[in-house]
Amino acid sequence: MKTADPELMRAMNRFSVLDSIRRHGPISRVEITERTELSPTTVSAITGSLLDDGLILTRHEGDIRSESVRGRPRVMLELNPAAARVVGAKIAANRMVFVVTDFCGSVLAALTLPIRIDRQPISVIADIVEDGVRRCVLDAGLALSEIHSICLGLPGVIEHRSGHIRSSPILRDANVDFAAEMSARLKTTTIVESDATAITLAHHWFGQARDLEDMVLVSLEQTLGLGVLHNNRLFRGAGGLSHNLGDLVLGMSKDGVMRLASQAGENAILGSEQADGRFAEAVRLGRGMAHAQALIEADDSPLIGAAIRAGETIGFTIANIVTLFAPPRVIVVGSSLALGEPFLTSLRKAYALAIPPSLQDVSEIVFDDSNDDLWARGAAAVALYELYESPWNTTGPAL
Repeated sequence: MKTADPELMRAMNRFSVLDSIRRHGPISRVEITERTELSPTTVSAITGSLLDDGLILTRHEGDIRSESVRGRPRVMLELNPAAARVVGAKIAANRMVFVVTDFCGSVLAALTLPIRIDRQPISVIADIVEDGVRRCVLDAGLALSEIHSICLGLPGVIEHRSGHIRSSPILRDANVDFAAEMSARLKTTTIVESDATAITLAHHWFGQARDLEDMVLVSLEQTLGLGVLHNNRLFRGAGGLSHNLGDLVLGMSKDGVMRLASQAGENAILGSEQADGRFAEAVRLGRGMAHAQALIEADDSPLIGAAIRAGETIGFTIANIVTLFAPPRVIVVGSSLALGEPFLTSLRKAYALAIPPSLQDVSEIVFDDSNDDLWARGAAAVALYELYESPWNTTGPAL
């Protein structure tokens, strides 16, 4: 029988220890041992290495100078915020949002550029992204040379390992090697990630899933995305492929294959109204869903019907996801939540109808109107996640 790769096991154990310190620190070595189920010897060796690399700090609880405190002070471990700085970005059709964070994920600077980039040449988009990264780093009082990693979150089908964007609604080109392009421009390791994966990690680190090791996130933005977390780790497809939920097949129609995006995607919901001049302008400026919300509140029948249809298909889809993964929590985020009660009510009803009786009490569904800064912070968390997994030495990550 083939044994596990020792280097891989060491990397996994190291990540487990570092992530436990991130989630629960300040924390003692004994508590790390209990949470990770690693041996005290292994935890001691790993934490010693992390201290040598300057990734964690010690904090002493208790004071040996005080006569009222008996015994030696407890040595607690916590992340060193200054160990690394990263940049995360949410790249959308009509805006870019950048954040710079420290090693703990705390935001040092944020920048929003309300600029339309869809259908622009990839070279122009790369110019704008480069300028945004450089401006945000400068706002943080840093030099680009002090940034350890950058992560750009975009909608679409993205191959995480290679940095290839197979397809994206905000790019007119397909199969773009965007990670290599931006790494060369910025002279810093640049990761390209699905925005759905980024917001999934954001909720695990900072949001609605901080208490969980397993969860599923459904993103209802310009594309319909899926994020899966299992045992505190992101689950991706072959080659690190993101999950494009919009491509899920619902069945056949007279026109051929019917996919989820054709019923619940943004274009499917807004399509009936885009001939209207004001509505078309709102869509162009990225405010289509907000405008749709106002029309729904004014009893616009076609939009209400579209919202109900989209809610039903998303409800059935979530029921299928729960049937497959049985996560304790499903977090639903994205612009479609602006459709309000017609959408949400139909989603809940469809989910209740479709979920098997044996799984009715398994998953909690949470709706969260995550702001753009959280999406960008999630991209930064992806960059930190990679650093946590990377072997380090005293001069930095060995990427």
